[in-house]
Amino acid sequence: MEIVYSSKFAREYKKLSKHLKDLAERQEAIFRIDPFDRRLRSHKLHGKFNEFLSFSVDYRYRIVFEFSRDKKIAYFYSVGDHDVYQ
Repeated sequence: MEIVYSSKFAREYKKLSKHLKDLAERQEAIFRIDPFDRRLRSHKLHGKFNEFLSFSVDYRYRIVFEFSRDKKIAYFYSVGDHDVYQ
């Protein structure tokens, strides 16, 4: 699966600790194989983010994403703790 990173995602990712970057890369590898693998805890968001989904990097951190219409491309919009939903 192709992944496109938004500039917002790139800025937020750059600020993560090395440990969180390593976890995010492991989770992304799983995501590329199966975006709904149980280990990711992928889920649809609600409210003003109802067009997005997210998956877990760890207990606290999430990656917010959406799919292209044909589901061949995932757009990573944001990464961070629950503040990414604001």
